[in-house]
Parts: sequence; structure tokens; C-alpha cells
Amino acid sequence: MSLLLEARGLVGGYGELTILHGCDLTVEAGRISVIVGANGAGKSTAMKAIFGLLPLREGSITFAGEDIVGRTPQELVALGMGYVPQMANVFPTLQVEENLEMGAFIAPDRVARGLERVYSIFPALQEKRRQPAGELSGGQRQMVAVGRALMMEPQLLMLDEPTAGLSPKVMRDIFDIILKVNEADVGVLMVEQNARQALEIADTGFVLGTGRNLYVDTGEALLADPEVARSFLGKRD
Repeated sequence: MSLLLEARGLVGGYGELTILHGCDLTVEAGRISVIVGANGAGKSTAMKAIFGLLPLREGSITFAGEDIVGRTPQELVALGMGYVPQMANVFPTLQVEENLEMGAFIAPDRVARGLERVYSIFPALQEKRRQPAGELSGGQRQMVAVGRALMMEPQLLMLDEPTAGLSPKVMRDIFDIILKVNEADVGVLMVEQNARQALEIADTGFVLGTGRNLYVDTGEALLADPEVARSFLGKRD
């Protein structure tokens, strides 16, 4: 498979605080890459740096073979990247369909096609399209957030902690949603605290520690690695 996203030697942080110390991240076209690690490892920081929300001090990032360092999030959406932040990722007073339409604000002519595609993936959203997003369950709100990111038909969907604060049952539903999106030939880069469950669906897994790569392998191999299991996966349910 060809590399869709390639980030090498990422160095960056907030103010004078350096969080990323040269980590590498990649996503193959149409595959799922997962970033796991302890709190403070730099997982979300790396995601923000890739999506232009945090300036890099060093490193390179290419998307579909194009250098994207310094590009704004709006430019990256137009190039084919979608991003779902961890918190406050829906407009609670807007209807479901109004939330989705916001995902194509830079290309109004693509709204109708985008809605058709999102509703084909998530039929439940079409049923609730006139309902305010704030009235939905946590899992349904996450579905709206993902659907909005899909409105521009991205090649890559980036998800920051998509199961944060959700019950185990809803968490499983969210992972099912991610697999369904991936089946539509969308590459996925996901930061996730529920490491075992995330690696179970990952083609490639990256274990970060203090902004560096500790382990990189297939999801299956990382799950089978006793050192990774002991340090990052905890006990099996």
C-alpha cells in the first residue's frame, strides 16, 4: 500500500515547552493507524501538529505526496483531510443536518452530495436530522462529529480520543463506526486511550512515550508483544 500521510521527525510543543521529540507517524491509503501511549506522551499534540493546529519546530509532513507543513486546517480540509477534536465537537443548538452542513462550508456546492454520503453510512442521522445535536446521546453526537468531517469526502479522517467519556457499550459502537468509515476507503489516524480496543482494529500502531516512538508495528503484533501489554494495555477484560 502507498503512504497517504507521512510525518517524520516531528518536534514541537506549546510555548517553550517541547512535547514532541522527533516522533514519526504514517498512514497507508485506506488503512487505520492508531496512536496510543500514556497520558502526556504527545499523542494529541502530534495530531494537532499534523492538522496545522500547532506550529512545528522541526520535521516534515506530506499528505498524498504533497508537503503540508505550514498549511492551515481549512487548506488541509480542501486537500482531503478531516479532523474530529476530542471535546466540544458538535454545535449543540444546531440541528443534526445543520451540523453536517458546516462540514462543507468551504464548498457549498458539495453539501447535497456530502449529506447523501453521510446518511448512507449513518442512516440513524437521517432519522434525527431535524433534532438539535445537544439532545442526542454521547455516541450519536460522536456520529454527528464524524459525519461532519466526512462531508468533504476526505481521503484521511483524523480522530482525537473518539471514545473519551463514553460507556463501554457506546465505545464499541464508536469503533464499529470507525470500521464502517474505513470500509468506505477512508484512511484513519486515531489517538485513543483505550489502547487494546484501538489496536484490535489497527493496521498499524504507534506507541508514543515523551513525544518519541517507543514501538511501531501492526496492531496484531503490538497486542502480542508482552512488553507493550505489560506497560500500556493493562489486564484483559
